[in-house]
Amino acid sequence: MMENGKSSAHRAPSDQAPTEQALESRRTSPYSIGEKIKRLLWGCVQATLFRASFHNWYGFRRMLLRAFGAQLAATANIRRTVIIECPWNLSVGAESSVGDRAILYCLGPVTIGARTTVSQGAHLCAGTHDHRRASMPLVRATISIGDDVWIAADAFVGPGVTVGTGAILGARGVAMRDLAPWKIYAGNPAVPVRERAFDARS
Repeated sequence: MMENGKSSAHRAPSDQAPTEQALESRRTSPYSIGEKIKRLLWGCVQATLFRASFHNWYGFRRMLLRAFGAQLAATANIRRTVIIECPWNLSVGAESSVGDRAILYCLGPVTIGARTTVSQGAHLCAGTHDHRRASMPLVRATISIGDDVWIAADAFVGPGVTVGTGAILGARGVAMRDLAPWKIYAGNPAVPVRERAFDARS
């Protein structure tokens, strides 16, 4: 059956509309009182001490993040304009860096390995909603990024994704599925374009 040039088979039946119980569930915060307080306190610290720190005060910013439960190696460098949600879910390995204006949306655990670069404007999103349920419950997914990875400028890594050791996600690439080790990915959705190999001169 056609209606205005479109098949009515693609219309959602009326009994698929969210129930009042589902809508009420949507209005209920998934965060405990303790989590709300921690998020508020961290928001204040991030907007003042963290953001106003000198660009090379990495140790100071590590101290602030550790005070809120982040696990950071002594040589992990986080730029002052990085936006971090729920730092107690963040772990960053040795000699890794997170560039300016990157977003670390750590609703679930986000692990960044050693010698890994998350470039400016990149977005690691460890939170989503279960669209299969009318109540749209929050899903706190995990993101795991291996050692020697490069997440290039403005790239996006979605919830539940594992980025294998040595992989590269090119600029503005979108990874919604796992990336295999030692491959270079590009595009939206990200697809492998070639193997990653080091020049013999290095």
